[in-house]
Amino acid sequence: MDDILLNNAAVVAAIMLAMWLISIPLRNVSVIDPVWGPGFVAIAWSTYAGQLPEDRHVMLPVLVTIWGMRLGCYLAWRNHGNPEDFRYRAMRERHGHRFVFVSLFTVFALQGVVMWLVSLPIQTTGRAPGSWTPFLIVGVIVWLIGFVFESVGDWQLAGFRADPANSGKVFNRGLWRYTRHPNYFGDFCVWWGFFLIASADGAVWWSAVGPLLMSVFLMKFSGVELLEKSLKSTKPDYTEYANSTSAFFPWRPRPPKINTSA
Repeated sequence: MDDILLNNAAVVAAIMLAMWLISIPLRNVSVIDPVWGPGFVAIAWSTYAGQLPEDRHVMLPVLVTIWGMRLGCYLAWRNHGNPEDFRYRAMRERHGHRFVFVSLFTVFALQGVVMWLVSLPIQTTGRAPGSWTPFLIVGVIVWLIGFVFESVGDWQLAGFRADPANSGKVFNRGLWRYTRHPNYFGDFCVWWGFFLIASADGAVWWSAVGPLLMSVFLMKFSGVELLEKSLKSTKPDYTEYANSTSAFFPWRPRPPKINTSA
C-alpha cells in the first residue's frame, strides 16, 4: 500500500507541475479546473496497475473514469474562451508578478495535496470482493444518485445559461428547485459512494478522511458558502430563491414568506 500511495503522489505532482507550466504562458490558472476529474482517473488506474492481479477489482476505476471524464469534459467546455476565474484573478492582482510562483503552491500544489487526500479510499483498496456485498450495492446506488444529480444538474444549468434572455436571472427549475446546488450534492454522494465501494474492496477505515474532506470543502469552503456570497451580490432574486430552496440536501421547496407588515 505504501508504494501505491507514493507512486500516486508522484503522479499527482507530475500532473500539477505540468498544468502549472501550461498556465504560465496562458496567464490563466483556470486551466487546472478541467484536470480535477481526470486527475482522479489517473490515480484510480495507477492504483489498479500497482495492485497484485488477485487484488484487482475493475469496478472502482471504471466508475471513477465515468465520473472524472464527464466532469473534465464539462469543465473544459464551460471554461473554453472564458477569462480566468474571478478568484484566481483576485489572487493575481494581489500578488502581482510574484503570482507565477505563488500559484505553484497556493493553487497547483494545494489542489494536488487535496486530490491525493480525497482519493485515499481509491488508493487503499486491498482485495476484490467475492460477491455483491451490502457495502458494494449501497455504494453503487449512492454513486449513481450522485452522478445523476451532478450531471443532470450541470446539463440543466448549461441549458438555462445558453439563453441570453436568462442573463442575470436565477435558475429554479428541474433539480435546482429542490437544492440550490445539485452538482455539489451530487459530488458529495459520488465520493461517499466511492468510499463504500472501496470499503467492500478492503479499503482501510481511515480512508474516510477523503469523502469527509470533500464534504467540508463542498459545504464550507470552495463550494456552497463561497459561491453563494458571489451569487447574493450579483443576482437580486437570489435571496428569495435561497429562502425557499434547500441549500444542499434536496428537499421540497418552502412556500414564499408572506409579508404581513403592510
